[in-house]
Amino acid sequence: MKFDARRAKQLQPGEHIAFDEFPGLRFKATRAGRAWTYRYRSPVDGKMRQLKLGNWPSMSLGAAVIEWEMNRNARAAGGDPALARRLARVRLSTAEVEPHADGYTVQRLVADYLSGHVEHNASPATQSNTRYALGKPIKSILNMLPEKVTRKVAFGLLDGLRNTPTYASRIRMELGAAWDYALDAGRIPEATPNWWRQIMRGRLRSKGRMRNGERIAEKRILTGTEVSALVPWLSMLDQEVEDVVLLYLWTGQRGNEIVSMRGDELSEEDDGLWWTMPKSKTKNRRVERATAHRVPIVGRAETIVRRRWVTHGSGFLFPYTRQSGRAAAQARKHITQASVGQIIARAQPYWRGNNRLVTSLPIPVTGWTPHDLRRTTRTMLGAMGCVNEVAEQIIGHVKTGIVGVYNLYEYDTEKRHWLTKLAARLEELTSSGHEYWRVATDQQRDVCRPIPEPHVQATLPGVPTTDAARETSLPVPSSAPSSAIPRALLPPP
Repeated sequence: MKFDARRAKQLQPGEHIAFDEFPGLRFKATRAGRAWTYRYRSPVDGKMRQLKLGNWPSMSLGAAVIEWEMNRNARAAGGDPALARRLARVRLSTAEVEPHADGYTVQRLVADYLSGHVEHNASPATQSNTRYALGKPIKSILNMLPEKVTRKVAFGLLDGLRNTPTYASRIRMELGAAWDYALDAGRIPEATPNWWRQIMRGRLRSKGRMRNGERIAEKRILTGTEVSALVPWLSMLDQEVEDVVLLYLWTGQRGNEIVSMRGDELSEEDDGLWWTMPKSKTKNRRVERATAHRVPIVGRAETIVRRRWVTHGSGFLFPYTRQSGRAAAQARKHITQASVGQIIARAQPYWRGNNRLVTSLPIPVTGWTPHDLRRTTRTMLGAMGCVNEVAEQIIGHVKTGIVGVYNLYEYDTEKRHWLTKLAARLEELTSSGHEYWRVATDQQRDVCRPIPEPHVQATLPGVPTTDAARETSLPVPSSAPSSAIPRALLPPP
């Protein structure tokens, strides 16, 4: 058959070309490039699999067909090529490696580090990511002796991963820890240098996420106008996703902490409802002076938490309930932060995948992630006059330096006071957004833009609106003078 290279170059990420003559063979476009894949149903468990055959243009159509035919024959014989490749990767990263004739190789060093340290100290997800990071990406040094890995070799490996600096930094960190583990255990000579702790320090920095072909590195917070428009729109999502996103705003906590909230961590106290996070569940679990993190639950957050507490009792308030899918997913006890972020990303207009989330009203605020809401909450607390010591305690940061040694006060009273003020401020913004969405729903359900009707201006009595708000028909209520609010929390000029 004829292969149209021009059409192949014009494919957008997420699009693909199928070939009727070769069932299952696909030419797929991603953000990283173009590749040949073989998609089939596994004869082992009946699930759909996708196997990468090679990258284009280094692999031609003819070579892809040869690879496709070989893997298709393996499947016809009862095998699962993708599963076999995955198991081979796992075996490469575990202790089942064969001893090297020349002695203790990097491959054995990595296997010992995984089985002796990572498996005892990391979560299953982190273990899986570490196994992969210390497998194929460092294949070039696996058969070398650790003492033969020179500074030049180490630099060359990391320099080859320069286009993915965050991933390269992770590999550098894990290799440094693996070398330290082998040195402490006496498995390599004490004079063996740990180059991973020395090379490219400070040079492997993230360039930001890709969006519409551009690198986005700046930290995002939502303006007051954006919060007004966004909160009512969240009702378009599934209930549990809406609840998680609202808890980001109303509590300022981390996503992993929110989705793993349990009923037995909640308590009724004299001043109201409290959520006490065990230290083991927080990001600070390895910080010696960190303690359990207490969060007062007020306003809309209290409504959400009490509703889910009644439904789920002492267990996880956001349980994972799907019974199908991958075995790893079925083993989850609660939904994940990543799944919530994925749903928000799929609703964005720049999402290029085939599984774009379509709602009856398009998302009104773009270019944000759930974690940006945590940053927005922290900024709003500062804008309202909350002192740094209290605001940092609210969002779960550990006191640093000598202050953390001598100041053991937990600021419980102050936390409740400022989160109550924050909840009131968020409700002010949300009330103005409801008027916007009422008009949008009635008049322009199929588009997502501000309604230019002047009568939308009528909102809270006595609350002035800015020129920018008049242009977008969004009122900007405020309980504090504009001079006390950072520019980022005011409507854009």
